[in-house]
Amino acid sequence: MNVLGMGIICAQGRGVDRFRDALNRGWQKPAEIGASYLKDGKSFAYLADIRNIADRTLLKKMRRSDKLSKMAVYAASEAFKNSGIENIDGKTVGIITATAFGPHVTTFDFLDEILQYGELHPSPTSFSNSVHNAASSYISSALNIQGPTLTVTQFFFSFQSALQLARSWLNEGRCDYVLVGTAEQYGDVLGYIYNEKLRAASDGRIKPFDFNPVFHVPGEGAVFFLLSNRKTDNTFCEVENILMDAETENSPQVDLNIIDADGMLADESVYAYSLSEDIPAAAYSPLFGSMMTGSAFNCAAGALMLKEQIKYANPVRDNPHGLNIVSETKKDNIELIRIIRYNCYGNKAGVYLGKK
Repeated sequence: MNVLGMGIICAQGRGVDRFRDALNRGWQKPAEIGASYLKDGKSFAYLADIRNIADRTLLKKMRRSDKLSKMAVYAASEAFKNSGIENIDGKTVGIITATAFGPHVTTFDFLDEILQYGELHPSPTSFSNSVHNAASSYISSALNIQGPTLTVTQFFFSFQSALQLARSWLNEGRCDYVLVGTAEQYGDVLGYIYNEKLRAASDGRIKPFDFNPVFHVPGEGAVFFLLSNRKTDNTFCEVENILMDAETENSPQVDLNIIDADGMLADESVYAYSLSEDIPAAAYSPLFGSMMTGSAFNCAAGALMLKEQIKYANPVRDNPHGLNIVSETKKDNIELIRIIRYNCYGNKAGVYLGKK
């Protein structure tokens, strides 16, 4: 299946152009946040700013939505615009949203309302927005899409599972196009859990190739891809395979490994076993933050590199193990990229993106 269009919103801004600028620019210090549970009262997070995004057509259709759903709708809308496809009348478009935690900020707001006002008086809007499928529903309504809609909720591999499902829908002829993406939001509860279970980066820098010890910086954002078995002149790349839990002996030779190391595991040494001296490695989590669905953002970087035939330098180049990492941005011949994610049990998932 082919990536026809891509939409993204994160700490670096909205749209593919802003994401490309971030890849060229490299690491920038994330936002400093204050929280009562922190010893020194401050920490860092990669926060997406949606306050200055003016799109009245979309805003009118999601006035009551929360930030998670707004980010998802913005990214999905951008994916359609970016594809250059102007008319989908008579076509079936599916929507699959992958998320690790869903609208947890809204869920906790709803619970707070019950505790404060009693079970008879919480906001019905908060309740309706607190369900995991709310973001997909808003996308369908805002973009006037009538196809099948589903939300995949899983911690580390929800995006990979969503890609597998999209491939099935396309191959079975259920859909002509499928919008697949992820959306995650930062909140104080999540920040507290991260701070208790993981090591926060005191300087705001994720160091993907340190492996152990690891440091995280929470992130938020959304990225969506318009997929189809068809090709257009604007096609970014092809999703050649999605492998879960194991590598086969016949795995193809790739030109670049992108690892999802972002401080979400207590020990990320397992990523070192997937890297080779012959194949350069990259990790772009220092641009968008630590998220269990960060694979989608790394896939966005991979799709952009395959379309433009440019390898982008690692935004943070600390390399204590002397690995073969991409240290400069330059034109190159790229045929196949692998995005690697491990979960806390050592299970592995790989997404293979190929040149158009």
